[in-house]
Amino acid sequence: MPQLDTSTWFMVILSMILTLFIMFQLKISKHYFPMNPEPKQTLPLKSNTPWEEKWTKIYSPLSLSLQ
Repeated sequence: MPQLDTSTWFMVILSMILTLFIMFQLKISKHYFPMNPEPKQTLPLKSNTPWEEKWTKIYSPLSLSLQ
């Protein structure tokens, strides 16, 4: 029975890993990544509603007397 020749496996595996590494590097290098991402300054929108100008009382169900 002939034996399997494994003498070239080391070079095949190394060349495959090197090729995959180079391919992924080339693929990743084509993407654009912003250098300094900064948060965008947004101004809060102030809406004038009637209940903001006057005090309103909120009744909690637990504070009401039992009837």
